Amino acid sequence: MKTDTLIRLAVAGLMTASIAACTKKPPVEPAVPNTPTAPTGPVYPGPSTGPVTGGPAGAVRPGSEQDFVVNVGDRVYFDLDSYQVNPEAYARLDAQAQWLQRYPQIMVRIEGNADERGTREYNLALGARRAESIRTYLINRGVPASRIDTISYGKERPIAAGSNEDSWARNRNGHTAIVSGAY
Repeated sequence: MKTDTLIRLAVAGLMTASIAACTKKPPVEPAVPNTPTAPTGPVYPGPSTGPVTGGPAGAVRPGSEQDFVVNVGDRVYFDLDSYQVNPEAYARLDAQAQWLQRYPQIMVRIEGNADERGTREYNLALGARRAESIRTYLINRGVPASRIDTISYGKERPIAAGSNEDSWARNRNGHTAIVSGAY
């Protein structure tokens, strides 16, 4: 009887390990050059480098998701345990608002994210507040509220692997994702 139970436990453990080994981990975005925001403050990734050029293969179609990501920027960063929009993010969010006004058919989802520290519940709530603060900023800049949805992923979708200050700073973000209407 004991041997039968041990065999069943061993088989269950092997099956669990096999399933875990097959699950996909979220992709890690390539490193973005950091631009210091203040001598004593955290470091945030810098703005996009401008339009992609080089003919039809490298051209970015205006109003496309790629246009938004490359020419405007789809992510802003937050301080530890904060959901206040940083002054460093104003230019990017202003550019997002202008771009969204230029393309009124586009609908977006603001995704709030947190670093790995803290409980799942705390980080989900913090991510929701971050997403809502970005939504409010865009609405105050003239983007209709009906075009902006929010969601919190908490610490479930990190963009930077690692348990260090640089990774944590990159994972404390709000991501503006285009959900429909892009060319």
